[in-house]
Amino acid sequence: MRARDENKEIAIRQKAVEMIVKEGLDGLSMQKLARAAGVSPATIYIYYKDREDLIIQLALYASEKLTCTSLENFDPEMSFEEGMKLQWRNRARFFTENPTEMLFVEQIKHSQYYERFVEANKEHFRDVMRKFTRNAIKNNELIELPFEAYWSVAFGPLYQLIKFHSQGHSYANKEFHLTDELMMQTLQLVLKALKP
Repeated sequence: MRARDENKEIAIRQKAVEMIVKEGLDGLSMQKLARAAGVSPATIYIYYKDREDLIIQLALYASEKLTCTSLENFDPEMSFEEGMKLQWRNRARFFTENPTEMLFVEQIKHSQYYERFVEANKEHFRDVMRKFTRNAIKNNELIELPFEAYWSVAFGPLYQLIKFHSQGHSYANKEFHLTDELMMQTLQLVLKALKP
């Protein structure tokens, strides 16, 4: 059995994500990936059982990376406002620093692999966020809402701003760059909408 090489594994992962973003999941073939990563097709099978395993592992890796970034310096005991500020900044940083992975995550969301993607790291992330929202409700900082309504109001505006930023324009402006000032201004509106 051939030894694993971390640099080759990283190259395979990066090129696979780039290929999926550019050509879609159907455009990913092991032959094309091997050429793009500068490895033999056999090398890919040292790290992944098959194409499906590769896609699943990429989704799990992206999910873990997003979860770790989202929870960086986060404490579920924080006030709702402070916790949301940190969540917004962490998520914005992840997506603006990793635009290709952001597009990859969007592709996975609309694929048959989404359920497996959602399951990755779900327990820990869900537990932390559940504790955070329960504390906020208990402290009268947040109204109690169905999860879907809460999530849409709490994070939907952020993701739309990130989308405009990644496109470099919005519906109204030919040029758009997300600033911390605009992000915090938007967050204040979100917090106002979620307060009792």
